[in-house]
Amino acid sequence: MNKIDLNGRLAVVTGAAQGIGYAVAQRFIDSGARVIIWDRDGDAAARAAEALGPQASARAVELAEDAQIDAAAAAAGPVDILINNAGITGGNGKTWDLAPTVWRQVIEVNLNAPYVACRALIPGMIERGYGRIVNVASIAAKEGNPNAAHYSASKAGLIALTKSLGKELAGTGVLVNAITPAAARTPIFDQMTQEHIDYMLAKIPMNRFLEPAEAAALVAWLASEDCAFSTGAVFDISGGRATY
Repeated sequence: MNKIDLNGRLAVVTGAAQGIGYAVAQRFIDSGARVIIWDRDGDAAARAAEALGPQASARAVELAEDAQIDAAAAAAGPVDILINNAGITGGNGKTWDLAPTVWRQVIEVNLNAPYVACRALIPGMIERGYGRIVNVASIAAKEGNPNAAHYSASKAGLIALTKSLGKELAGTGVLVNAITPAAARTPIFDQMTQEHIDYMLAKIPMNRFLEPAEAAALVAWLASEDCAFSTGAVFDISGGRATY
């Protein structure tokens, strides 16, 4: 594993009780950072923090509740790195068959929560003259997966948020970037149909799913001082699927 210097940095990683978020937390700790896990499943977050060791801590945060994000941000202290990783698929279905409540829930977790987290933590980063924000979007944001309009739209919005914030914060020392991974075999697959999983695999030229540790390596670089001249950018990690 290549070494990335995150010594002395404090990172918040949302949805890090499992999957890509957990791999990111592990990579950050291996790179010298301290990590706070924000996850709606407080028990799972606590177990993850215990497994990660003394550099990790956990807080139960319902990311669809603005007040809970604000309270968690206030309790965290001076955060250097924010990884907006938490996301839900909302299941699969034709756009006209999706219940409006399901659509709104996906937008709430995948797009509105990152906005609220950014709103809570960016002022402190600006004041200290340093910050790194990485938003975990999806290749679906670029291509619009069929039977996943709600998920695709939420992640496309996250890319736009990334680009807007990157421009607004340019020159402050706070950089904002996004990654667009292809599918990784994580517990989020439990929310999808097998047909949709097969569809995603068929679209990846490397003919395999992303490993969470591979995503974590890219996120770690984007969260480091070595990433100094990229902001408002989108980094593909799609096994060759991305065409633009």
